[in-house]
Amino acid sequence: MKKKSLIYSDLSKKQLEKLKELYIQKKVESMSNQALKQYVQEIIAHQINDTIDKEEEMEAWREMSDFFANQFEKVILEIQTTYVDEKNVLETEIDSQKKRIELLERNNLDKEKTDMWDD
Repeated sequence: MKKKSLIYSDLSKKQLEKLKELYIQKKVESMSNQALKQYVQEIIAHQINDTIDKEEEMEAWREMSDFFANQFEKVILEIQTTYVDEKNVLETEIDSQKKRIELLERNNLDKEKTDMWDD
């Protein structure tokens, strides 16, 4: 008779938590410095570049501000000077996104309205 394969639901919550901790520890220990740097760069790039909403954008902003500390304003001024033509692109994107969301909400409201005589 073939032995049953184990799956995550065979473990208690605590056992699964400990397995995950052990995996993370062993995975990191097995990686070279170069692999670790590459992996961390991918994670940070995803966190900072792939923000979805205003809240995530603000979180990324705080993280960058904390990292650059006293140099943050200087870094921003240098970037603004270098890329002066790109000033309002983000504002335009946000405005058009807001308009699309408003249109979708209006369309959904129109669909929800039904005539009380229709069955």
